[in-house]
Amino acid sequence: MYVGQTVFSQVMQHLPLRRFDSCVNRYRGNRRVRTFSCRDQFYVMAFAQLTFRQSLRDIVTSLAAMSSKVYHMGIRGTLSRSTLSDANQARDWRIYADFGLLLIDLARKLYADCNLPGELNTAAYALDSTTIDLSLTLFPWAKFRRHKSAVKLHTLLDLQGSIPRFVHVSGGKTTDNLALDHLPIEPGAFYIMDRGYFDLTRLFTLHQAKAAFVVRAINKMQFRRVYSHPVDKTTGLQCDQTIALTGPVSRQKYPEFLRRVRFYDRSMQRHLVFVTNDFLQPALTIAELYKARWKIELFFKWLKQHLRIKAFYGTSINAVKTQVWIAVATYVLIAILKKRLALDQSLYTILQVLSLTVFEKRPVLQVLSDVPNTIPEAQDHNQLSLFDF
Repeated sequence: MYVGQTVFSQVMQHLPLRRFDSCVNRYRGNRRVRTFSCRDQFYVMAFAQLTFRQSLRDIVTSLAAMSSKVYHMGIRGTLSRSTLSDANQARDWRIYADFGLLLIDLARKLYADCNLPGELNTAAYALDSTTIDLSLTLFPWAKFRRHKSAVKLHTLLDLQGSIPRFVHVSGGKTTDNLALDHLPIEPGAFYIMDRGYFDLTRLFTLHQAKAAFVVRAINKMQFRRVYSHPVDKTTGLQCDQTIALTGPVSRQKYPEFLRRVRFYDRSMQRHLVFVTNDFLQPALTIAELYKARWKIELFFKWLKQHLRIKAFYGTSINAVKTQVWIAVATYVLIAILKKRLALDQSLYTILQVLSLTVFEKRPVLQVLSDVPNTIPEAQDHNQLSLFDF
């Protein structure tokens, strides 16, 4: 409730702070801390995300310029560049990972009413990764190629509301299919993936866990047709087949039947072949599910453009993971705010408004409602909008 609080503190009130404190206590985050707590660290890093700060010096200078309002933002500790750097370096990144997952669970409940392709009554997730290039000199632990480093952000995106369900940070050399080993498997859910995840051993693990998958088939897949199902070719479907793998190794890795759906995408003028272990959904729904996977590409693009994950404030793996998870938590917090306040504005518009008003003392609902959702967002207009929900 607004009682002369800053916009920033009103936004932070949507955080479940008791549960945040539980995460801190789990990893003893405030052990031997005197003046700059984990909550202060989270607030400062969230401020940096919301206002697009470029560096530690930029963060500290910006807050020092508004020192009379910092206390009213909820930041109680004494802030300096070295203090923030040491906190990012030393405090366990799992504090913010666990808290980010708590926010994700909260957001998923709020967006549970969003429609899925084919009116599915089960969860559907898109799995993919994005690579963030780094300097080899500053990040030697993440060596990717001969002259540069990189980290990969493996993300499982809930297609209901475009909320990340799972995030795993690894070195740039990690192949995509290895992310399946860390995946939280939900029986009955759909997992939609590109060809980089065509790993029959890991796909069979998903199948045995009673989960469904849709994955692009690789060109060299060897199989025999067991049965062909009728399709309506006016929809773009080319075939719907039950198949058995025939390769000497592949049939050992995946000994059961699979379903092969071939679809012609008229807009892209190309043929796509999908493999799935689901035999119940219509073939067109399988194609629509894969098409919905594009949301994760838009999510990565949006995240890189509007949050600070391409330039890092620290060089250690702990500092990088801390910043990534606080960026994800900030994204999810704004999604929660949008839903709770029933805002029509896009997340892009909300972020732009908050970046300029965090120090103001006005009701946050008034601040955001006064701005029409007409701020143009730089994007390829041939792409779908990620946040039209």
